[in-house]
Amino acid sequence: CKKNIIFASINHQKNLVMAKFINPFTDIGFKRIFGQEISKPLIIDFLNSLLLGERCITNITFLDKEQPALFEDDRSLIYDIYCETDSNENIIVEMQNKSQPYFKNRSIYYVSEAIARQGEKGCDWNYQIDAVYLVAFLNFCPLDFEKKFRTNVELKDRESNEKFSDKVRMTFMQLPLFNNEADECETNFEKWIYVLKNMETLTRLPWAAKSSVFERLEQIADVASLSRQERLKYDEGLRKYRDTLSVLEGAKQDGLAEGRAEGRAEGRAEGIVEGRAEGRAEGIVEGRAEGVQNEKIETVRRLASVGVDMKTIAVATGLSVDEIETLLKR
Repeated sequence: CKKNIIFASINHQKNLVMAKFINPFTDIGFKRIFGQEISKPLIIDFLNSLLLGERCITNITFLDKEQPALFEDDRSLIYDIYCETDSNENIIVEMQNKSQPYFKNRSIYYVSEAIARQGEKGCDWNYQIDAVYLVAFLNFCPLDFEKKFRTNVELKDRESNEKFSDKVRMTFMQLPLFNNEADECETNFEKWIYVLKNMETLTRLPWAAKSSVFERLEQIADVASLSRQERLKYDEGLRKYRDTLSVLEGAKQDGLAEGRAEGRAEGRAEGIVEGRAEGRAEGIVEGRAEGVQNEKIETVRRLASVGVDMKTIAVATGLSVDEIETLLKR
């Protein structure tokens, strides 16, 4: 048994070592792909793929200021980068690996903070604010979201559907709902999502030979390109990411088991209550029927004892002559 455990552990470590590309769902992996100067062409290409037909970003600046730490205890599962485009739009690119209470409210607050921080002191400022975009990769499916891969949120007039303001834009991508295979990806955006979702299991990026962007991504995301120090930090981040997901999955399974047990107990209790109620109802019905029958028998006997004929008794009780004769014979 101990040998099997040791063997499994060695195999697990070997799988970690053998992975060709970094896991983008870790903090270090995500920021290596999207959050460093050398990866600027990557995030610009991704954002232009996301906003295709709306605008074209030619340059971005990574901002040192960070959003308020609303989830310091969850930094291994929720992280972001903050940048500014050549047109002064603020773009927050966020990766979330688990759901949380009030998820929609948190997203609105997150964007509102980025807008509010643009305010300037003094009477001369006239609310000239720059647009804020939230681009969120969700490695889960929120319960209160529609079951579709991409959700785009804007400020629009309810009746006319005309855009009310272009200062707020939120895009949510539920990665578990993206199921395209490589040969089914037609747009550059779909290729990006496929690569990000499957990167850790790939041995080569499908479009690297034909695209300079994916060729660069292949180089940056290659585990072999990490320095020793970067590799140690990445391995630690990957371990924390997997351990935390395991804990979450365990809690989920415990919750399901507890829910099933509670459901069975409630079902039994409800069954007992329903059975008692049903028994009472049936008893009442049967008792009433029996009472009516006994009353008819007494009526038949009283009428017969004073010499009333069979036909008259039948009319009075609603019984047939044969039924009356049978009752009188008992």
